[in-house]
Amino acid sequence: MARKPGKIREAKGAAALAKAEYEALAAFRYTLRHFLDFSQSAAEGAGLTAQQHQALLAIKGYPGREVVSVGELAERLAIRHNSSVELIDRLAAQGLIERRHDATDRRLVLLALTPKAECLLAELSAAHRDELRRLRPTLTELLDRLS
Repeated sequence: MARKPGKIREAKGAAALAKAEYEALAAFRYTLRHFLDFSQSAAEGAGLTAQQHQALLAIKGYPGREVVSVGELAERLAIRHNSSVELIDRLAAQGLIERRHDATDRRLVLLALTPKAECLLAELSAAHRDELRRLRPTLTELLDRLS
């Protein structure tokens, strides 16, 4: 689970960081930034915002099931509940997600991908997988330098 922004733990041996470690950290962030730029461009090319793409991926990739609650989606995207509702409304208007009420608790709204979203996400995910495979040697080398 990611830490909230602004909360920095005291690093072990913080004073002992070598120049090479700073360089590796900078190169790692640079590589991640390029991946995020790639991801945003791919999403936009598919007619989505980066956040919409991330929402579809969060629903499809949720552990153990194919549906998520509004609250679970908000938590996965690290956004507030009301912001997730606005995002869900936009995705539903595009025909990418559908809302269902939980069979046991009708107050609980569950979100599922439509076939249209499944196709779109499959194409985007294949491109992302290929890009990560391309970046793997660089990322692995940088992480090894930080070990």
